[in-house]
Amino acid sequence: MKKIAVSIGDLNGIGLEIALRAHEEIKAICDPMYCINETMLQWGAALLGISVPMDFNTVECAEEFFEIAPGVVSEKAGKASFDSFVTAVALTKSNNADAIVTLPINKEAWSRADIIYKGHTDALEDMSGEEAVMMLGCDKLFTILFTHHIPLKEVSEHIKSKALARFLIKTYDSLMVKNIGVLGLNPHAGDGGVLGDEEIKIAKAIDRANEELDKNIFFGPLVPDSAFTPKSLERCSHFVCMYHDQGLIPLKALYFEESINVTLGLPLIRTSVDHGTAFDIAYKNKNPSLKSYINAVKEAVKLIEEAPVLDF
Repeated sequence: MKKIAVSIGDLNGIGLEIALRAHEEIKAICDPMYCINETMLQWGAALLGISVPMDFNTVECAEEFFEIAPGVVSEKAGKASFDSFVTAVALTKSNNADAIVTLPINKEAWSRADIIYKGHTDALEDMSGEEAVMMLGCDKLFTILFTHHIPLKEVSEHIKSKALARFLIKTYDSLMVKNIGVLGLNPHAGDGGVLGDEEIKIAKAIDRANEELDKNIFFGPLVPDSAFTPKSLERCSHFVCMYHDQGLIPLKALYFEESINVTLGLPLIRTSVDHGTAFDIAYKNKNPSLKSYINAVKEAVKLIEEAPVLDF
């Protein structure tokens, strides 16, 4: 079985409960290695009233022991979640794990702990020296974001044919998917330049990428308001989107509980739940959904089998 290093996330949130409740199903998919100190695990499980499975394999972290405070943004919880993540990365770099699956962190807690990164993705980019490709979704629909967390007014400035072509090629090299739709930016995909000329650059990028790959992988620019109709989804399940909400709104409207976050283009495989720490229900035994976590593990195993990764 493939070995998956599980970064446990913010211990004041729902990550530990999800890991414990999903363990029986997860161990049938992979060999999970939970990055958490045994003492913190026992304390958290006691708060939840959940027995720790005998085969719950833990890997000690550098984290300091602290009192779990359900639903509280905390410097110590932020540092512990980062230490768990760093441990998972180290396991993968040393080939003791095949991939990383991350449970949710709290970005404010990382900031309070003086961690220089905003989240997992930019930390991984810095650690590997590579630029990541962010993909979110489930087996029915994956959206791949060309731009991430930037103001909407700046998106147009980032759409350049050469840069987008490189991004498309990197996306294909990471996924090896046959058909990938590429969305336009403007209403009606620009209506031939009447509503904007960004689609001209997007079309050139598509042609350039397909020519370099010597395959017709990418098609578009697609009209954004009709790209995710049932008929369109019959043709393909992967779409490159020009900006954050263009991809996230349809995805979360259709498959909110099922979707995951996948980091592509790096010398390791990392998938994640596509939800937050849910501080409002932490340690209240509200039975949080396990779907995103289970799907993240399944996708990590699939990527291990289909796309060998490079060494750091």
